[in-house]
Amino acid sequence: MRNISGKIEELLNKGVVIPDPRNIYIGDEVDTGRISGNGVIIYPGCKIYGSSVLILDRVKIGYEGPVTLENCQLGPDVNLKGGFFKEAVFLKGASLGSGSHVREGTILEEETGIAHTVGLKQTILFPYVTLGSLINFCDCFMSGGSSSKDHSEVGSSYIHFNYTPSQDKATPSLIGDVPKGVMLKEKPIFLGGQGGLVGPCRLAFGTTIAAGTICRKDELRPGRLIFGGPAKSGNMPFTPGDNRNIKRIMTNNIVYISNLTTLMHWYSHVRSQFISAEFPEALLKGLKDKLDSAIAERMIRLKEFCEKNEEIGAAIKKWSEFENCFKSSVGTEDSVPFRDNFLEIIASDIMEYGKDYLTIIKYLKDEESNKGTKWLQGIVDAKTSEATRILVSGL
Repeated sequence: MRNISGKIEELLNKGVVIPDPRNIYIGDEVDTGRISGNGVIIYPGCKIYGSSVLILDRVKIGYEGPVTLENCQLGPDVNLKGGFFKEAVFLKGASLGSGSHVREGTILEEETGIAHTVGLKQTILFPYVTLGSLINFCDCFMSGGSSSKDHSEVGSSYIHFNYTPSQDKATPSLIGDVPKGVMLKEKPIFLGGQGGLVGPCRLAFGTTIAAGTICRKDELRPGRLIFGGPAKSGNMPFTPGDNRNIKRIMTNNIVYISNLTTLMHWYSHVRSQFISAEFPEALLKGLKDKLDSAIAERMIRLKEFCEKNEEIGAAIKKWSEFENCFKSSVGTEDSVPFRDNFLEIIASDIMEYGKDYLTIIKYLKDEESNKGTKWLQGIVDAKTSEATRILVSGL
């Protein structure tokens, strides 16, 4: 019978519940000091790897099936029921069903949930967003909704089509946005089951896509119902790469990157004020690292797209200037007064009500939320405008 490793003994001694200690594996590089002993349960068949693993209080791992966990950060009350999880962050109360396949650049914020057999990579879900079963939802951002009973949702058997016949992945879809989405006051978005979204798409808050519909176009008007008719058949000459709306693809990628860059400002200035035992610096660092990874991925994919298209040949010479647009302070100066005023409101509420993130954000008055949205939207607009001037103007 295999002996229990020193790492497993350390976890047992600090109070981690491991029903079958000889049937789990903890990598030598794992720092057990980053794994809480308060209410954590690791069920049989689980494997944990990576020096940056962080597991906070009351986390459950592997109840429905074996879990492989590599360099992920888990907030309190996270439940990983079964599957593979690598280089991702899960905030308080996130729940993921068996058969999950969650990879790099993924962030699931508070009380998000996915059912069984869902694939995510480079995916960011804001609080309360819920995904059904048998879904592939890579290269997406989704927000919308205000509570666990009023949330954005993706129906079962849904696909985000994120790989084109031209073999590129400049296809991220922005479902909702960051400036309004972070305030947890917007109408939810519903993507009906047995359907799909062809990236890169942008959808406004309040959008409903009927079950069985493949959505191929942006919908920037709020509160719309999108439904498909009978599919049309056809057969025509086609060369991958032809007849594409390059300007739209470029614009949607720029808007997406601008939103992710703006989310980093939110993490740096707002999330950072909520540091506590349930949201330590290590968890915030995990969020920022994964967001950095997501931004870098989008830059790589967009550059590959540009290099393959002769129409953008001249623009690619400005790539360094384009990248610097998102690294510089462009778009932040004019919004500083809104930011500082909003941060004062957040600090005051924390002093009075404590550091529960969802409570503080959800119960901001509309006029207070609007100040925060103006700050963030100012960054998105300025980044988008400057990046468009550099890379898209003239196409």
